[in-house]
Amino acid sequence: MSDTPNVVTGDLEAPTTEAPAEAESTSSETADRKREVHDMWVAGTEEPAWMRSYTDEGAQEILAAEDESAPELTRGTVVEDDFIFDDVADDDELQILNMGPQHPSTHGVLRLHLELDGETIRRVKPIIGYLHTGMEKTAETLTYMQGSTNVTRMDYLSPMHMELAFSLAVESLLGVEIPERGQAIRVLLTELNRVSSHLVWCATQGTDLGAVSMLIFGLRDREYILQFFEKVTGLRMNHNFIRPGGVAADLPDGWEEDIEAILQKVPQGVSEYEELFNGNPIFRDRTMGVGVITPEECKALGVSGPIARASGINWDLRKAFPYSGIDKYDFDVPVGKHGDVWDRYLVRMEEIKQSLGIVKQVLETIPGGDYRTTDRKVTPPPRKRIDESMEALIHHFKLFTSGFKVPAGESYAAVESPRGELGMYVVSDGREKPWRLHARTPSFNHVQALPTMMTDSLVADIVATIASADPVLGDVDR
Repeated sequence: MSDTPNVVTGDLEAPTTEAPAEAESTSSETADRKREVHDMWVAGTEEPAWMRSYTDEGAQEILAAEDESAPELTRGTVVEDDFIFDDVADDDELQILNMGPQHPSTHGVLRLHLELDGETIRRVKPIIGYLHTGMEKTAETLTYMQGSTNVTRMDYLSPMHMELAFSLAVESLLGVEIPERGQAIRVLLTELNRVSSHLVWCATQGTDLGAVSMLIFGLRDREYILQFFEKVTGLRMNHNFIRPGGVAADLPDGWEEDIEAILQKVPQGVSEYEELFNGNPIFRDRTMGVGVITPEECKALGVSGPIARASGINWDLRKAFPYSGIDKYDFDVPVGKHGDVWDRYLVRMEEIKQSLGIVKQVLETIPGGDYRTTDRKVTPPPRKRIDESMEALIHHFKLFTSGFKVPAGESYAAVESPRGELGMYVVSDGREKPWRLHARTPSFNHVQALPTMMTDSLVADIVATIASADPVLGDVDR
């Protein structure tokens, strides 16, 4: 764990807890009878008696408690922070509600099966797979030179971090060193990307809770960063700029003035958000004590990033396992206490400020020199040299058509993305394309943790909890 000074957030007293009673067995049907649940009947006629305890939609997904083979922790039925109600309804009074995937607050491609006891959520089952990107398998058909164009689209709100994790894993197998200027450019872009991602979260979190003007404010300030990205990389998103061996190009002329403008305008916007939210009684009531997850549950479910830090876990890969020279810069790791939606808001607001502080340090200390490795096996020749030498032209052509070979082996590299630990596991068989690529994406674990955060809470808290988890489904259905 990092020994860095913490920024402690939150002022809500921890809720008192009780251990929930064990779920009673409610079904005595045989396996054959359970399969009949999926039979159809004519609308308008009376349902068979054996089917009345179920609902047609979703019955195949959530059956009686004794049929659940998943651990109680992932079901969210045994957690210390749950709201406990004594008047539990009989099974025939419970109902299944299908939320998503065509729901704006579930990001359009997340489906939740909810078992409800009136307004109380008893069980939650996230269902994924509606995006079907297949990017990990696609990576096996692309050269390492082309790989960044693929992985950058997984988490489309933090593409720089996806490119960096992939590049670090490949560079570990290549054994190449990145010049200090190239590392500083990577830190600059990834920290700006963290800010832009958190601004999108703040905009959508506010909108989901009814503060519709927050969407305008958040996207307004994010625009300053996207315009800078477009000036540097040529694109607003999915840049393919951080590549194995360094970055695609040096920073353009006048980039210092652009950064100074960002450092002036974005903090002003953050101050407006805090003025809008911090003392707002509606926002506080909708977030304090809502969607609670404990440190023990975070560790059991692999939850990382702002969600884990809001629960009191002082863990940030930039401190624990520094990469790209990030350890040269001074910044604090904000840590909460209660693990609710309110603390996640406070942690992300403080992370914006800390990342802007890192950006300012890069601006003041960026070294000169090359922005990519001089290893000719990885780096194409300079553009001017291509016009002068046939050998340089052939070398450039071969690199971008056939790619470069990577020594056989396996490598894992992880970075601290805006959502948590983002890792790339690459296996090479010595050729120009990966034999296997697997991404350890934080959104997958955070969707898995939704039952823990939602069970025994109220239906009205569903949207606030999902928004506070900040999942990107391209990060999940990869």
